[in-house]
Amino acid sequence: MNMFQLTGEYECKIDAKGRIKLPANLMRQLTIKGTQDFMVNRGFETHLMLYPLDVWDRKTKELNQLNIYINKNRQVLRYFYRGATRIKPDASDRVLLPKTLIEYAGIEKEVMLFAYQEQVEIWAKAAYEQNLSNEPENFAQIAEEVFGFGGHGSDNE
Repeated sequence: MNMFQLTGEYECKIDAKGRIKLPANLMRQLTIKGTQDFMVNRGFETHLMLYPLDVWDRKTKELNQLNIYINKNRQVLRYFYRGATRIKPDASDRVLLPKTLIEYAGIEKEVMLFAYQEQVEIWAKAAYEQNLSNEPENFAQIAEEVFGFGGHGSDNE
């Protein structure tokens, strides 16, 4: 069950100290449950992920079910937790991103926040635009494969 239904695309700037001011519209969505603490970690591509703390806790419970005696599982766990940092907005709704994560995502000045489901992707603006410019021509076909003919999930359910 999703507690959050985040949505939106936000263009921001990062200051010299590594802080991003979270847009008011996004903060309203993030604090609807009273949440103020977040976790940030590496995303699946070269970007960062921001999670409300209770969403993070739920995701880590799932990950902690993995059998650590399987090499692939250990790799996933290491990658997921690497650089994971708890952050809290200041009085001006700014969050301080760790320098190692800023460097990993190639963030310099301009940042794009892409909110969906229960998380927010944090991208260097140029990388985000590059990623979007690679949208496949057969997007409709991909959507059909993902959602299936009836629009109720994949055939693998």
